Amino acid sequence: MTANPLSAALTTAHEEQFRPSSQGSASARVYSGIRAQIISLELQPHSNLVRTEIAESYGVSQSPIREAIHRLEQEGLVVSYPQSRTVVAKIDVDHARETQFLRISIELEVARTLARLARPELLRPARRILAMQKMAGDDFDIDEFTTLDRLFHLSLAEPAGVASLHHLVSSRSGHIDRLRRLNLPDPGKMVSVLQHHGEILDAIEAGDLAATEAAVRRHLSGTLAAVPQIMEQYPQYF
Repeated sequence: MTANPLSAALTTAHEEQFRPSSQGSASARVYSGIRAQIISLELQPHSNLVRTEIAESYGVSQSPIREAIHRLEQEGLVVSYPQSRTVVAKIDVDHARETQFLRISIELEVARTLARLARPELLRPARRILAMQKMAGDDFDIDEFTTLDRLFHLSLAEPAGVASLHHLVSSRSGHIDRLRRLNLPDPGKMVSVLQHHGEILDAIEAGDLAATEAAVRRHLSGTLAAVPQIMEQYPQYF
């Protein structure tokens, strides 16, 4: 699969903000690469992660691979069988619901904080990203659309002073992110996401706390509400 250059550049810029020190860079590179393949569904449940192939692909020894796989196991994205193999895990819907509960709590407070600040200039980065995301949606570029979606939410967390919490939630979002990836191609889903993003920004700029909270809840409830349909359409992921 050929990566979209803009999407790759945006993802790199995003990761640079919280990349580990150089001491752990080899492990972080393997972890980020495999995780991205899992989230994008390039690696599907039950896919076998062959460590010798990973070592050759990334040009690293077995040690950083072990560290990377351990991190992925902690997130529940892979399962290792002792003296046997490591495979990509199925999507855990309960884990997805738990992560979304945390995300809603944080993003509600982010949006309320920005609405109370009443500083429209703080929303300019988010509006620029939304304009780019609309273009990605017009092209039905799911990779770029997804990357810009992450950056949109980060661009709100930063002026609210909680970018580190955004990264914390992102690090736990592997299962819900895969659900979103399965949901995005559905007719009207991208249009709905864009509309919700615009409503969130408009409500924040108006300083309307009730409308802000309603817009955030509406935006973050869509994928989980669609879980029964997603599971019926893609049973192999669950």
